[in-house]
Amino acid sequence: MKKIAIPLLGIILIVACKQQKENDSVALNTERKRSYSIETVVNNLNNPWGMTWLPDGSMLITEKSGDLIHFNNGNKVFIENIPDVYIRGQGGFMDIELHPNYIENGWIYMTHNSSEGDGRGGNTKLIRAKLDGKRLTNIEALYKAEPNSTTGQHFGSRIEFDNDGFLYFSIGDRGERDVNPQDITRDCGKIYRLNDDGTVPPDNPFVNEPNAKKAIYSYGHRNPQGIVKHPKTGKIWTHEHGPKGGDEINILQKGANYGWPVISYGINYSGSKFTEETARPGMEQPVYYWVPSIAPCGMDFVKGDRYPDWKGHLLVGSLKFGYVELVKLSGETVIGREKIAEDVGRVRNVKMGPDEYIYIAVEGHGIVRLIPN
Repeated sequence: MKKIAIPLLGIILIVACKQQKENDSVALNTERKRSYSIETVVNNLNNPWGMTWLPDGSMLITEKSGDLIHFNNGNKVFIENIPDVYIRGQGGFMDIELHPNYIENGWIYMTHNSSEGDGRGGNTKLIRAKLDGKRLTNIEALYKAEPNSTTGQHFGSRIEFDNDGFLYFSIGDRGERDVNPQDITRDCGKIYRLNDDGTVPPDNPFVNEPNAKKAIYSYGHRNPQGIVKHPKTGKIWTHEHGPKGGDEINILQKGANYGWPVISYGINYSGSKFTEETARPGMEQPVYYWVPSIAPCGMDFVKGDRYPDWKGHLLVGSLKFGYVELVKLSGETVIGREKIAEDVGRVRNVKMGPDEYIYIAVEGHGIVRLIPN
């Protein structure tokens, strides 16, 4: 075989090109001049995980510490009769979402860490309830992941409805990557789909699989903390935390395996590898992945006309770097990235409000919104 000498610079360029091709990386741009101001809407919040809006424009906010707050006309009302929330590590009171027909039925859906069930510790539970003044009423348990665990990691958890009224919610792998995500007979590391009353749709992908968890819609997830419905296609988009590198954006497909931890673009926090594979037949590739990780939390599509240059693109909060990322799309392809709301703090959630403003929930501060200049 003929040997060819390649200068060091050539090696670096070849490696760089290979990494670029593998990573499908899109450069992150920083705004040179802000086209908006940042206004505090709700202050003095510790860890505002979930937020949604009632028909009158007031807000419901979950605090991870176990509080549900009704924020109306500048006043915070702490809702009573909250279910017992087991606080441990990343787990506590998590997401909140209204039923699509809330005006007719009054149902509010929530996820929280619960110690109910088998084993020590806790796991993610999905409930629904109604709001009567300052109290939750008609509380119904819809799903409880099992078994409980004393690990404090990777609870998920986000909630979304699709155009057919099915409810999706996420539960992370609970830090047990080699046990839970690839096993459909076990909870955790999954995204689930239910009817709005908690029953399992008869066309769920694993309803006929022996011993499978019938509510599972997709598996092979690490820690999904973003779920949103595309405003035009109706498809459910998600994102999830990777380890060191390998955060992902995915589009849900029925029964699909998203690969964790068999395939990944990340490595252990120590810098060592846990897999040599980034792809395998039968496992989905992400729409996009981040290296290095941004620690994504919360997501929404920009809707309405207040931000015309951003309309249709995807908002993703960064816990790690303290900004919101505008992920620019052409169809289902990422074509650009831009930092907005830089240095705002650890972003726990980002959502479009009914007034078409972008709202950002920030740990240790509260909820802010972006006001276009």
